[in-house]
Amino acid sequence: MSGSMRIAVLGSTGSIGLNTLDVLARHPERFEVFALAARNNVAVLLDQCIRFKPRYAVVVDADASAKLRADLQRAQVPTQVLSGASGLADIAAHPDVQAVMAAIVGAAGLRSTLAAACAGKRVLLANKEALVMSGPLFMQAVREGGATLVPVDSEHNAIFQCMGGTRARGVRRVLLTASGGPFLRASAQALRSATPEQACAHPRWAMGRKISVDSATLMNKGLELIEACLLFDLAPSRVDVVVHPQSIVHSLVEYLDGSMLAQLGNPDMRTPIAHALGWPERLTSGVESLDIIRTARLDFEAPDTTRFPCLRLARSAAEAGGTAPAVLNAANEIAVEAFLERRLAFVDIPAVIESVLEQHRTAPIVTLEDVLSADEWARREARAAVALAGACA
Repeated sequence: MSGSMRIAVLGSTGSIGLNTLDVLARHPERFEVFALAARNNVAVLLDQCIRFKPRYAVVVDADASAKLRADLQRAQVPTQVLSGASGLADIAAHPDVQAVMAAIVGAAGLRSTLAAACAGKRVLLANKEALVMSGPLFMQAVREGGATLVPVDSEHNAIFQCMGGTRARGVRRVLLTASGGPFLRASAQALRSATPEQACAHPRWAMGRKISVDSATLMNKGLELIEACLLFDLAPSRVDVVVHPQSIVHSLVEYLDGSMLAQLGNPDMRTPIAHALGWPERLTSGVESLDIIRTARLDFEAPDTTRFPCLRLARSAAEAGGTAPAVLNAANEIAVEAFLERRLAFVDIPAVIESVLEQHRTAPIVTLEDVLSADEWARREARAAVALAGACA
């Protein structure tokens, strides 16, 4: 194990975490699972600890961490259990950790992802919200900490592959592809009555509930637009979104000479995960080869920002910069949570976000406190907007 890369998988019980462990298990001679972390899914985390025997396991919820500690003792697994957000940050910056898979969904992953960047780790970034929220502060931490940042989102990883890194030399624009989600052809009436179950039934990808709803509203693509601007140092005007229902082309890069490079593959997150883990080398991932004959056709169309206004709101936040993306993200998290709990209609998700953005006075981000203050304010305003929308329903 002395020559293997020691990895902390933050969000190990989610879809990205599960796929990461699948890839890691295929290369035991190259990687050591040093730490695993989850919010409160003790049952899955226990099984992972028994299998991979990490030195540490982190559970954000204190009660759940106590249960995991007792379960590990009964199973005679020597993994040490930490708890809370501080435990996540400590593991992300641990001197024995070389790479961090940042796969905690939403704002909850901000501090640990930032800690990994400040500590100069190889940051495998699957938590787009951390970058969207903190923007230039996060990129500054990457530079000053000497971290290596490799995107895991399939779209940004595709751009990274087409560019050969994050430097946008000779690039005219990038095109992020969107599947269109489960409501691509849905009528306005169908959207008004959409249920959480329908929104989470993605036609191509198996994902968690929050990101599935974001895909259904196209907010996921909006967050990815902001992320692409930051990762590749591009103005929002140089990032376009195209709907590609087959989800075979994961993104494209257009160069000044007219060339356009694309990365293709089956819709399986193990491909970008394996690329990020092995970069600049290539690793086997367990993904089936793409059969381009069976695929037969690749369709592209412009997104409908009238039926899916979240994409328009995200672009507006990207252009405003400063605290606007953090406010956008926070309001979206509150609105999606309310929708999943059936307290808000699907079509009211963008309405809540827009109402919060309209009240916000954008300010520059200088410190982490600027980010957290904007996030807290936006969540408070979004909860009030959700309550108002519910009262009017």
